[in-house]
Amino acid sequence: MLGNNLKVHFAGAEQIDCCMVANKAGVKYFLYSCFPFISAQFGIKAFPITVKNLFPPREIEKISHHCIMDSGLFTLMFGAHAGKRDKPFLERYQQALVDFVLANNINATCVEVDCQKVLGCDEAWYFRKQLRDSLPNRIINVFHWEDGPKGLDRLIEFSDYIAISVPELRILKPTKYKEDTYRLACYIKNKKPSIDIHLLGCTEVNMLNKCAFCTTSDSTTWKSVNRYGRLFGNATSQIYAHMKERCHSGVAEVLDRCAISPSQKRIDYYANYLISAYLHKQEYVNYVGNQD
Repeated sequence: MLGNNLKVHFAGAEQIDCCMVANKAGVKYFLYSCFPFISAQFGIKAFPITVKNLFPPREIEKISHHCIMDSGLFTLMFGAHAGKRDKPFLERYQQALVDFVLANNINATCVEVDCQKVLGCDEAWYFRKQLRDSLPNRIINVFHWEDGPKGLDRLIEFSDYIAISVPELRILKPTKYKEDTYRLACYIKNKKPSIDIHLLGCTEVNMLNKCAFCTTSDSTTWKSVNRYGRLFGNATSQIYAHMKERCHSGVAEVLDRCAISPSQKRIDYYANYLISAYLHKQEYVNYVGNQD
């Protein structure tokens, strides 16, 4: 269901109310994290799943042409719930992920538990092989800088879907990350033309255009409209009222489905997401082609 050109996945879809609003704008590709659905098993209180009468992964699959389930490992290693993550912990975490996928018949493409940064590359292979043996789903294996050239070649040989962590390259090589991303993607594709490539955390349109031979990418950029009050560099307050009004019926339908009280303030809030999703999707169409 991916077609012949790069498909941009709208990340943060575990917040199913926002995801369903984006779908009203015509978005068909999503990425969500499994972390909030298994975190309680580890005594971690994740952000609340705001819609208690819907099971987000199932709803995401219903409205997607393709969806990706991230492991959520970044949150555990470096994000809001960072802490000591040794091998026994990550074994338990990966098993919880596997159990979650199998118990709920999740069909999403799954991002591996890419633990190179905390356990090293050899241990990452232990988890990688175990996950492949445990799940029938397509799996995205992630290249990190620690893997090095030999590790990359081994990963290309092993995998049929590989991810490049663009945020990692942006930190390591702030002035060269765009060139390095393109160079890596070209190397991977030339070495194995049949492989699919995912650009993690990348929706810079010029980069997407240059790497249009890749299969997928993702970003939460579309959520900046409410998270940071910005939409394409403009303040959210500058969104015209008549644009929001045109979104109200679609937003109201989603809120009703999610059993969320439709106050005017809340409708305007979700209308921002709908407008942002629509405009970002159109931008991706302009730069990398069809997103339907």
